[in-house]
Amino acid sequence: MAKITYIEHNGTEHVVDVPNGLTVMEGARDNGIPGIEADCGGACACSTCHVYVEAGWVEKLPAKEEMEEDMLDFAYEPDPVRSRLTCQIKVTDALDGLVVTMPERQM
Repeated sequence: MAKITYIEHNGTEHVVDVPNGLTVMEGARDNGIPGIEADCGGACACSTCHVYVEAGWVEKLPAKEEMEEDMLDFAYEPDPVRSRLTCQIKVTDALDGLVVTMPERQM
């Protein structure tokens, strides 16, 4: 299980425990975190679970695959380094302490 901090665009923080095996997106959905819409349900077919990963975590996450890179082209104000789709990040113990911030809106 990993403790993940989700920060809304307005600065409101939500710290939740997310079980291993779920995605960061599922952790937000299951805990009612606003700002991650997840319209496609985690199929990497939209960009509505886009977040900015805290800088210190960027290198600790698995690399983006091509499909995620392609979907991020449709995200609101993507950052070439920090933007990720939360449906593509599987939770493990190694993610304990992960901090993600939602953009102003999802597209």
